[in-house]
Amino acid sequence: MSPDKLIYMANQIATFFETQPGSDQAEHVADHLNDFWEPRMRVQLLAMVASGEAEGLRPLARAAMAHVRAPA
Repeated sequence: MSPDKLIYMANQIATFFETQPGSDQAEHVADHLNDFWEPRMRVQLLAMVASGEAEGLRPLARAAMAHVRAPA
């Protein structure tokens, strides 16, 4: 998938959870990515973040990356 599309989709999820109460929004974003994104999408996004290629990622989506599981 194109990097821009992955960032766009992750940002949409983060935008939703930014409006939710509580202090665990990053975990909720990560839960959504872990539960609903195909493993290849998660691997690609994690690699983009690790290499510094995810510049357009919202802060909440970036914070969620610490909780996203890489597939086995």
